[in-house]
Amino acid sequence: MSATLIFGGARSGKSAFAERLARDADKEVVYIATSRAGDGEMAARIALHREQRPAAWRTVEEELALARVLRAECAPGRVVLVDCLTLWLSNLMFCDGREYPDVGALELPPRFHDERAALLDLLDAGLPGDILFVSNEVGMGIVPWGAISRSFADEAGRLNQAVAARVDCAVLVAAGLPLVLKGSLC
Repeated sequence: MSATLIFGGARSGKSAFAERLARDADKEVVYIATSRAGDGEMAARIALHREQRPAAWRTVEEELALARVLRAECAPGRVVLVDCLTLWLSNLMFCDGREYPDVGALELPPRFHDERAALLDLLDAGLPGDILFVSNEVGMGIVPWGAISRSFADEAGRLNQAVAARVDCAVLVAAGLPLVLKGSLC
């Protein structure tokens, strides 16, 4: 298994870079989409992403059970591209429909902790094939206003650190330019 984390800010070019790596691998590609179309704008973004992906790529849409899908889809001779971890994280934070307070500590749903642990355990165990994870770096600006935004930024930072510790390669993308922080690109 070769696992790579590709992260950066919004519109940094991280997804395009990950897609280029998947295309250049000359292997079967499975694209795992974690987004959910909660409104018209997001539905339009999802439609655009679908149109831009090569027709030969198979897409699996999964909002929550990422570890389960990775177990099913990772195989020798295959690249699995997950786009993106931070949308998946957001889906988990709000998976039970609870209302969070504007201030104070948030109690995240049990499924959040279970799914996060399942992903990290799976990475520890290893999987066949190649995996490309796309994630947002949200912690390089000011501290967000409000408990929900702060909690999301904290959890995204923790997730990126945990995944980066377990992958072979970590790449920061800014202005479309990759900077390898760990390992080397295959």
